[in-house]
Amino acid sequence: MTEYVKQFLMLFMNEKCYDNYFVDFDFLDVDCFKALLSKGLGIAIIAGSVLVKVPQISKILANKSAQGINLFSVCLDLFAITIHMSYSFVNGFPFSAWGDTSFLALQTALIAFLVLWYGGAKAQAFIFSVIFTATTYALMGGLTPLKYLLIAQGFNVPIILLGKLSQAYTNYKNGSTGQLSAVTCFMVLAGSLARIFTSIQETGDQMMVITYGCSSFANAVIVLQLLYYWNADKKTSNDGGASKKASKAKAKKIN
Repeated sequence: MTEYVKQFLMLFMNEKCYDNYFVDFDFLDVDCFKALLSKGLGIAIIAGSVLVKVPQISKILANKSAQGINLFSVCLDLFAITIHMSYSFVNGFPFSAWGDTSFLALQTALIAFLVLWYGGAKAQAFIFSVIFTATTYALMGGLTPLKYLLIAQGFNVPIILLGKLSQAYTNYKNGSTGQLSAVTCFMVLAGSLARIFTSIQETGDQMMVITYGCSSFANAVIVLQLLYYWNADKKTSNDGGASKKASKAKAKKIN
């Protein structure tokens, strides 16, 4: 039984830290604490990422509309996530340092599919799915050399900024955040902030740290807009409900 417990704990720490904590009872080792915190955060982020964009997907499906969602922004976000996932996988980084991107990629691809579908471009939605699947296989299946993935990862910073700020501009132009999900946006921001620490701790890859830093900034802009336009969206919703009631009342009078 003890051996099974040790094997489970070894998912979160190395042999040295296990001995420090459970053999020498040294709980003040800073390096082991940082490593344990990073591993725990990484696993928590991966667990959260399984559902992080589900509120957004559910909102689109419930309303049968993707109004206010910038397809260009979604595609750029998907490209950045896929490149980051492929770069980390091919580099052999621990799954706890990047595993969330695999779930984020699937969910973001589904959002792009739904934007096309509800936008009346059903054929394009299926073509997009095929292209995304083939591209992911080419990047992660050993067909793309690591040096090209490194170059692509370097482009992630401007791509992330352009993609997120395109959505921010759409929000500004509409004076509303449309069908954006507040839960999803807040969770994505929290995850990107936590990933700055886990990237420093588990990979030491400067490019990944810079990428997550820029991603956190761009996600923060979207979250601030959600807070700013919160009352405007609520008012629009209430006005829409009032208009429907007035129309029904008018119809009854005519009848």
